[in-house]
Amino acid sequence: MQDALVLSLQDLPQALRKSIPYDNGTENVRHGAINQALGTASFFCQPYSRWEKGSVENVIGLIRRTYPKKTDWNLISQSDFDTIQFRLNNRPKKCLNFLSPAEAYAVALAA
Repeated sequence: MQDALVLSLQDLPQALRKSIPYDNGTENVRHGAINQALGTASFFCQPYSRWEKGSVENVIGLIRRTYPKKTDWNLISQSDFDTIQFRLNNRPKKCLNFLSPAEAYAVALAA
C-alpha cells in the first residue's frame, strides 16, 4: 500500500498534500515512511470513533453499494478500481458547495 499511495500522491502540489488521515489498522503501519516520501503529516482517528472520519465512512458506504463487506479485493480488476475512483471523484458533494472532488481539485490547482 505504501508504494501505491506514494505513487498516486507524489505528483500533487505540496500545498495540496499536507496531511493524511489514517485508520488504526495494521495496513497503515508504514505511515512514517509515507510521510517522509511525501512531506506529509499523519492523523489517526480514535478507536471506535467513526464520527471522527465521517467523510471516509460515507465513501465506504458508497463503495459497499457495489462491493459488499468481505469482498475479496484481489479479485477486483484495475479497471473496476478506476471506475470506482472516477465515480467518487465526479460525484458532487454538499461540503464542496456541490462541486465534485475533481472540480474542487481543479479550482484549487488554478488558485
